[in-house]
Amino acid sequence: MACFQRAAVACTLVLMSFFVGLSQAKDVLVGGKTDAWKIPSSESSDSLNKWAEEARFLVGDSLVWKYDGQKDSVLQVTKESYATCNTTNPIEEYKDGNTKVNLDRSGPFYFISGAQGHCEKGQKLAVVVLSQKHRYTGISPSPSPAEFDGPAVAPTSSASTLRGGFLVALGVLILGLF
Repeated sequence: MACFQRAAVACTLVLMSFFVGLSQAKDVLVGGKTDAWKIPSSESSDSLNKWAEEARFLVGDSLVWKYDGQKDSVLQVTKESYATCNTTNPIEEYKDGNTKVNLDRSGPFYFISGAQGHCEKGQKLAVVVLSQKHRYTGISPSPSPAEFDGPAVAPTSSASTLRGGFLVALGVLILGLF
């Protein structure tokens, strides 16, 4: 009987860690490095949208930019302003050099540089935030072309989903031993 109780406690702890791990929002450094908010050296190798295609963003995550606030800014804009690099009337404007934007809904978010001519040279970012119902699948659906003209989002596995699946399998294994 004592073995069963220990196994039940172990399984409960494993399941709790699984659900806590899946629900944690994270701060994501744009481009994965502090000097990423700049004009890319080439469209193919240094584009922030290439980085965003390989990342998965969930509701509650935050994007973090590190840049020289005296020389640049981050503008959150509409899809149309993103496509045309229109810096007038942004949704939000950030100039502090240490910008944090909460991704509070699912769908696309669009950002461009506020520095003259930078957006036209490729300093812009579009991210797609997954909805809560897609949180556990590990695969991101691509938005329809009518909804989003930004970079394609390739499906990949989510590390938290893999870790959660491993923890569940471990819990089942522990229960099977007792």
